[in-house]
Amino acid sequence: MPTRSFQHELVGVLGMPVAENPTQAMMEAAFADLGLHWRYLNVEVKPHDLGDAVRGTRAMGWRGFNCTMPHKVAVIPFLDRLNPAATAIGAVNCVINHDGVLVGDNTDGKGFLESLSAVRPVVGIEVVILGAGGAARAIAIELALAGARRVTLVNRSPRSAHELAYLIQSQTPAQVELVPWSSSITVPESTDVVVNATSIGLYPNHDQIPPIDLDSLKPRMVVCDVIPNPPRTPLIERAGQRGCAVLDGLGMLVNQGVIGLALWSGLSPRPQIMRQALEDVFTHAPA
Repeated sequence: MPTRSFQHELVGVLGMPVAENPTQAMMEAAFADLGLHWRYLNVEVKPHDLGDAVRGTRAMGWRGFNCTMPHKVAVIPFLDRLNPAATAIGAVNCVINHDGVLVGDNTDGKGFLESLSAVRPVVGIEVVILGAGGAARAIAIELALAGARRVTLVNRSPRSAHELAYLIQSQTPAQVELVPWSSSITVPESTDVVVNATSIGLYPNHDQIPPIDLDSLKPRMVVCDVIPNPPRTPLIERAGQRGCAVLDGLGMLVNQGVIGLALWSGLSPRPQIMRQALEDVFTHAPA
């Protein structure tokens, strides 16, 4: 009689909240396509429980895990070491378990850069980034390293914005400008790319839009949102109506997932399989 194993290899995401995170759909589609007996779990972890959760993944032999809000920076003290990208960015979104040694990496920025590069060249651009958290850090550093000329950071917390500005200035030749986020944001005329790297518009608050003067969005600009759920955020919809090129959060999510799965398994998943799984989820989602 043929036998089979009923034990899965485990990976997943630690965050709060995670109910809106669609990563499981694309990752498990990739597992099936690759013939991997793996499962991807969405695990909600309160900030004060993060250390216990990380130790739990090690004790249970997880192959690795993703980190999302609000743990991308807070997870670092609980890891054994960081790869160069995570060190440079100061945030972790992907952890790899190397025989019990937990190694932090960052694939967010690379995933975003790949999506944007498919739409327009990055060298010499001026970019406005809303937010200064883990996703904003990764995107800003990767864009600056890839040749962005100027990065304008718009954030409510001056401390976080100054920390990110220092990272950019100390590691890249890009110019940096800080803009306080106190009311409606006017995007400078010279801007090439606008990125919402905040949670504004994330399900269940999917009717929200960052306080941007929409008249300042010009058709020559590329407007991007890192939010994957819903893919067509109000910002993406309104920018598209104004003639801007738009990038939804699914492209970045797929690209960073491809990189992460390769780090965990050594295999290269097919991005089209992962993107299709995400599109199927949102196409058939209840209204």
